[in-house]
Amino acid sequence: VQLQASGGGLVQAGGSLKLSCTASGRVLTIHVYEWHRQAPGKQREFLAGVNNSGQRTYGDSAKGRFTISRDNNYAASLQMGSLKPEDTAVYYCKVQHGRHVYWGQGTQVTVSS
Repeated sequence: VQLQASGGGLVQAGGSLKLSCTASGRVLTIHVYEWHRQAPGKQREFLAGVNNSGQRTYGDSAKGRFTISRDNNYAASLQMGSLKPEDTAVYYCKVQHGRHVYWGQGTQVTVSS
């Protein structure tokens, strides 16, 4: 399974971005899509997850500002709003596929003040 994360970029504080994660390869059932991020000098942080029943969970940094969606078995997205400079980080998509976990390569999000 290969994951492609896209949609990152430079945005002003208060703006919005939508990240997308697309799975390809020998994809069967993806049980969970998650988004994480890692800022320079900080640990990787869980932002949001959605399982194949549509149940969503959010980390504290994402609650009220970010929304995770699952388009189908092969794609998910993260709609981010009210962005702050402290949201600047590399954003990663992660999936649980059977007994395996896969990470995407990350997409950079930079929020300017």
